[in-house]
Amino acid sequence: MAVRRNRLVPGGQHPVRHGLGFLVSGGTAFAVDAIVLQLLTAALGFHPIPARLAAISLALVAGWLMHRTFTFAVPTPPSAFEFLRYTGVAWVAAAVNYGVFVLIVLARPATQPLAALVISSAAAMIFAYLGMRFATFRRHGGSED
Repeated sequence: MAVRRNRLVPGGQHPVRHGLGFLVSGGTAFAVDAIVLQLLTAALGFHPIPARLAAISLALVAGWLMHRTFTFAVPTPPSAFEFLRYTGVAWVAAAVNYGVFVLIVLARPATQPLAALVISSAAAMIFAYLGMRFATFRRHGGSED
């Protein structure tokens, strides 16, 4: 009996595993972002806007490694080209994230940086998934996509 592959998610993964991989990977990147932001602002006294740039950069690398392993189960070794594709998608998503963050901080200066982070991250999440799914980790050839 042939195994039927799920065409809705990459590599025939079970949709629950794929979704949980996305949540865990994104959650890990979010945690890196939040911890670095908190350390830079609360412990070292940086203003939240430049501190967020450093936090996003570190979260980007963590997210790439997690998503390629757990969300998209990429069977090939990591490559510079894949990282550049991921970086392109991630920086556009980060620009959306950062733009919303800055708007919140400027419009409501009393807003806690972590509250602004949660709202801005939610705004960028859908764009990031679609970019990763259809650009960064898209499998070419075969019947997997």
